[in-house]
Amino acid sequence: MTRGHLEATYGPDLAKVEKTTDLVRSSGALAGVNASFFTFTGSAQYPGDPVGLGLFGGKLLSEPTSRSDEVDFVVDANSNRVLMGKLSWSGSVQNRQTEATLPLKFINHPPVVPGACAGLTDQTQCIVPGDVVEFTPEFADATPSGAGVEVVLDRHGCMVRTSTTRGTRLTDGQTSLQATGRDAASLLQVAGQGCVKETSTLVNEHGEELPARKGLFGVNGRYRLTADGQIVVPAGAGSFFERNPRTIAGTTRDGKIVLATIDGRMTSSVGTTMDETAAVADALGMHDAVNLDGGGSTTMSVEGALVNRPSGTTERAVGDALVFMNTRYRGGQG
Repeated sequence: MTRGHLEATYGPDLAKVEKTTDLVRSSGALAGVNASFFTFTGSAQYPGDPVGLGLFGGKLLSEPTSRSDEVDFVVDANSNRVLMGKLSWSGSVQNRQTEATLPLKFINHPPVVPGACAGLTDQTQCIVPGDVVEFTPEFADATPSGAGVEVVLDRHGCMVRTSTTRGTRLTDGQTSLQATGRDAASLLQVAGQGCVKETSTLVNEHGEELPARKGLFGVNGRYRLTADGQIVVPAGAGSFFERNPRTIAGTTRDGKIVLATIDGRMTSSVGTTMDETAAVADALGMHDAVNLDGGGSTTMSVEGALVNRPSGTTERAVGDALVFMNTRYRGGQG
């Protein structure tokens, strides 16, 4: 029985990308693999922004999406017990005095200004719904800038300052709420003065709440490969389902965690289709398994050294990684 534990890490901040080898080395891990799907080329400023669940040491830093193909991998570092499946999330802020409530749409994800109101400097004049987003200091050096409003809150949820444009630096213990479109005026009404109560709820696919307790880590994947010992990957077409490098995380029948990578896009290793990836997971004894980010991201590192052959000319920087620490979990950022 190992004394070690598995956790997830994202480097200096959530929005940057780091090589898996660097994440393994800087965290002092014995080994690790790339993990979540992330923005990558979608944002030059925030390329590491997870496209789905990002849960680190009990702190929810990125919400699961509503995508039907997102399947999440959650591990309790205290016990190494794993939960796999599709999580859903809901969040809101409520003024403690007036009880006015505003739903949250994202956590640590740049809001979009509605196209119909892109020319408005003052988003409170917009009549088209926008986004309401919570930001934490872990996101980046500063929150995203642009049109909209922003309310900075202290650790008790009480207003520190408001601004009619977005973009600020947060200190430890602070969070901010940003809004665009019609929601800009609503945010100022709900959180622009006094204090707010925030709710943030993760629910598993059985409708049961998953408390974001200390030691809980979670990353996002695409498609379940095996479930209860059965291959369950769906039929599909297109480049994603064709042969590619793959990264897999799973557990055996007796709960042991298995991480595996499959090289591809080379004459010496062509990769696997989704069906073949599920077959590999099954052959490796993974009773339950999920497909993590693959392609050029697929990387395995042992003690900071690269041990597989990533496709492309160099190792790709990624959003986060699953790392095995050869010690008991003692808390911290991960």
